Amino acid sequence: MNIHSTSIIDKSIKIPQNTTIGPYSIIESDVSIGESVKIASNVLIKSGTIIGNNVEIFSGAIIGEKPQDLKYNNEKTIVEIGDNSIIREYVTIHKGTKDRKITKIGSNCLLMAYSHVAHDTFLGNNVILSNNVQVGGHVTIENNVIIGGSTPIHQFCKIGEYAFVGGGYRIVQDVPPYIKAMGEPLKYFGINSVGLKRNSFSEDIISTIKKAYRVIYRSEHNILQAIKILDENSNSRLEEKKIINFIKNSNRGII
Repeated sequence: MNIHSTSIIDKSIKIPQNTTIGPYSIIESDVSIGESVKIASNVLIKSGTIIGNNVEIFSGAIIGEKPQDLKYNNEKTIVEIGDNSIIREYVTIHKGTKDRKITKIGSNCLLMAYSHVAHDTFLGNNVILSNNVQVGGHVTIENNVIIGGSTPIHQFCKIGEYAFVGGGYRIVQDVPPYIKAMGEPLKYFGINSVGLKRNSFSEDIISTIKKAYRVIYRSEHNILQAIKILDENSNSRLEEKKIINFIKNSNRGII
């Protein structure tokens, strides 16, 4: 093990042989650390944190701190970080409250410097938060989403899979799957065709997604009418059904 002598680690913690812990890092009790984890200097890992395999945590990160929610009453909640995720400098991730009881980061995620993930937030797999993205509480970000830098995300918002949100814009409503979103206020800016192609979506499926959003955003129909038209299509593909269900289940309304 490569554990610096100045690190402070609770004696109850089981540390795998292939783990690296840098100078002045602190690991409290009730923390689980997977295989091949790299923890840099001045990292604080609070009680109730579960770290998967091959996770890399850079200097200054704080994981598992109490939520910034006045309703939190020291109930036992956790933070979970999936395998192969990267937590860059000064990222903060807060544990859940009694609502969801967990803040969860999926596998293969990249949280760039100074980003913040608040309590009860769920990040899927392969999510990228660029520098200084600020995620409010109770947010859900599905798989393969990219959020541009310095973007604040309002609490309780949901962002659908394979969506791309440009940097510096506010997210205050739900962002449907497979789209690009830009502008102030945030608007539909076409489908995320580059991201879909990179993830091996066929031209036929991309065309289906494009046609669905043409009905939703580029026709004379309102959202309810558009969803009814799509819903009545008996040949709906999986991706189209995901779009329909996402919008039907949106609590904050879509952008």
